[in-house]
Amino acid sequence: MYNYGKVVFAVENNTFCEGIAPGGLREQPEIKLLVCYLLKTLNQSLTRTQINEILQEYQIANYFEVNGAMSELVCGGQVTSEIVDGDELITITSKSIIDVARIERSLPRSIREKAVKAALKILARDRIKKESKVEIEKLSHGYHVTFTVLDVDTELLKITVYVADERQIEIVKNNFYNNAVSIYSNVISALTVE
Repeated sequence: MYNYGKVVFAVENNTFCEGIAPGGLREQPEIKLLVCYLLKTLNQSLTRTQINEILQEYQIANYFEVNGAMSELVCGGQVTSEIVDGDELITITSKSIIDVARIERSLPRSIREKAVKAALKILARDRIKKESKVEIEKLSHGYHVTFTVLDVDTELLKITVYVADERQIEIVKNNFYNNAVSIYSNVISALTVE
């Protein structure tokens, strides 16, 4: 509240509530528990970027609160942190796994399910990005975008599409990364029908 003479202004600060859906997490202890729950449930390390994307996918928690929570987890020793390929890799400690197992049910079930669903989606997308190749060729009018689905060193599928501008390049790239498995399956199904 600010008092200027006889006029009083009430200023509401919602910075740390922005981007949170109804029922989302607003308190750092809950966010810290959810981060540890994800790491325990998925049984793998996640990058800071992935954790942020997971919790933003369904507007579970505010970006700034999530980063604050992760920093507190690192400082408190509940998780470890190391830089890998330019991103911070977060790993849960064995002590935290035991603690989370005891109290994870204090998080709403819907939040736990949304977070795991978002995590699986983002991990699949990131795996596809590593296992696929996208090449862009500028034409006199527009672009050719070539998508290659790889299995180790074997090209399983290679598709080239025409797009008109750079905005469409980003759209088709994102859709490819999010749907590569179903694109591959649909193409194979369509081509092998007798």
